[in-house]
Amino acid sequence: MEENFDLMKSIQAKFQKLSKGQKLIAEYILKHYDKAAFMTAAKLGDSVGVSESTVVRFANELGFDGYPELQKSLQELIKTRLTTVQRIELSKDYMNDESVVRGVLKADMENVRATLEKIDVKVFDEIVEKLLSARRIYIIGLRSSSTLAEFLGFYLNLILDNVRVVTYGVSDLFEQLLRLGDKDLIIGIGFPRYASGTVEALNYAKRSGATVIALTDSLVSPLANDADYTLLAQSNMASFVDSLVAPLSVINALLIAVGLKEKTKIFDSFEKLEHIWNEHKVYTDRNTD
Repeated sequence: MEENFDLMKSIQAKFQKLSKGQKLIAEYILKHYDKAAFMTAAKLGDSVGVSESTVVRFANELGFDGYPELQKSLQELIKTRLTTVQRIELSKDYMNDESVVRGVLKADMENVRATLEKIDVKVFDEIVEKLLSARRIYIIGLRSSSTLAEFLGFYLNLILDNVRVVTYGVSDLFEQLLRLGDKDLIIGIGFPRYASGTVEALNYAKRSGATVIALTDSLVSPLANDADYTLLAQSNMASFVDSLVAPLSVINALLIAVGLKEKTKIFDSFEKLEHIWNEHKVYTDRNTD
């Protein structure tokens, strides 16, 4: 965040030396950095009345190799600053060129593609082994990330028998982590805007000697600060709704990898579960035609 804050200072410091067109870009970014972060160079140019090449030269003037680097820096800046109200405003601009469904699906596809490029297979494999050897596994994800934590906990509990999802409730978060020790493991899930409770829980786990794993969007995420292992998943979405498609895909991969390692165990477990589900009619057997 400090690095991105310096970007704004750099724009202000260089303002007087910029060309007339570049000053228009600078003024727009200083006032509307939240919107500029999700604009193409061409769209930013149109918004301030300059050419796309002027936008590119502006990025070069700030020391970037090209506009994509400047845009990435702006996106990093807004991750913890963007309010829900600002996200709602961004949604209007984000979807105005095509239908909402196409815009959202394209954005989610891009998030999965970017995640595929970011994922470190060696780290992923090491995490799988750590999950299999841990005495107890704790999973925490708050706010919108709670859906991811519950999903991971639900399926991981079908494979292993030492999994606990930590949630807000009757017990305080730290009461639920009371017995956390050096033979245990905690998975923290969080994306912008990062929930402070998750960050504090991972810090507590680190001080308790547990293995800390973070599923987040960046190595500079506050969740990554105390993590022994970090799994990266892209979650960018210029909307008031978080994009959880790529993180969920990483979780699916994690579950399948652990399941394949415990093939015999899960075969027996699911065979018993099928009898239970049939006996108690958990799933309907009626056709929906």
